[in-house]
Amino acid sequence: MKRVALLASGSGSNAENIFSYFNSRKSVDFPLVLSNNEHAYVHERAQKMGIPSFSFSKNEFAEGTPVLDLLQKYAIDGIVLAGFMLKISQPLLDAFPNKIINIHPALLPKYGGKGMYGHHVHEAVKNAGETETGITIHYINENYDEGNIIFQAKCPILPTDTPDEIAAKVHELEYRYYPEIIEQVFG
Repeated sequence: MKRVALLASGSGSNAENIFSYFNSRKSVDFPLVLSNNEHAYVHERAQKMGIPSFSFSKNEFAEGTPVLDLLQKYAIDGIVLAGFMLKISQPLLDAFPNKIINIHPALLPKYGGKGMYGHHVHEAVKNAGETETGITIHYINENYDEGNIIFQAKCPILPTDTPDEIAAKVHELEYRYYPEIIEQVFG
């Protein structure tokens, strides 16, 4: 069974969905959560699931050694990003080539790159008059949202949809497909 670390910066709703999915399966193990935000609610979600969680500073993630030491201690095989807001550093990319995946709330290559996350993406999609959006699950490389695409799923956008309504549709896709794709990649 592959041991996968989950990295998150915020509330961790996607993380909780992933943990719940794998709680009844024996295909992938999530032995720890890492965050760049010691106050992120993902720590409470992890604690409720009995998963240890740790916080590191932006500099510690960039330098890599303390994070890599912990990942090695837990014998981690791969990494899943779920709302993690920092760029993955070269030391982590080198240690986990093609073993770090992310989910993006749009159909890449559109609406990707630095600063394109969460509500910013949904507002941009709405303002551009798009008729569909979706999710992209992709490998991480040295550039924001440019790693090889693993999977995409689409949903329609109605002319009357607000950015919040678009976000709700995208979240449904995230919750439905991300655990399944994680299982395909790491299971």
